Amino acid sequence: MEIKELKTLEELKTTFDVLQEMYPSLTKAAYEEELPMMISNNYGQLAVFEDNTCIGLTGYWFSSKLWCGKYLELDNVIIREQYRSKGVGDFLFDAAKKKAQELNCTILALDSYTDNFKAHKFFYNHGYVPRGFHFINVLDKEKLR
Repeated sequence: MEIKELKTLEELKTTFDVLQEMYPSLTKAAYEEELPMMISNNYGQLAVFEDNTCIGLTGYWFSSKLWCGKYLELDNVIIREQYRSKGVGDFLFDAAKKKAQELNCTILALDSYTDNFKAHKFFYNHGYVPRGFHFINVLDKEKLR
């Protein structure tokens, strides 16, 4: 397994099929339309490859907030189903931690759906703890994936 950091539009477009495992309604056109804005806001991906095939990834956002300073927020952590429970997630989270340390971040953060219990156990085992609630106000239900 190897980690690749993906930051350019062309690199990020290559992971569409992996993202579709989490978001089946995501179209390639919508993904490619959203990427330029995401990239301009410090978005990238860490992807795990085996034999030139992407088997898992996490998006990330690098920024700063008053309460914590620099942070790296993981987004859309996905391990292809046939590769789960084989150490891919550990490998990916180790790479994310290293990236955050290289950027001199105070924290690593992520959001998780409240009913994703298997993932929660994994997150706890990697030192993540819930610190609060992520509240949302849905303005357009049709656009949710």
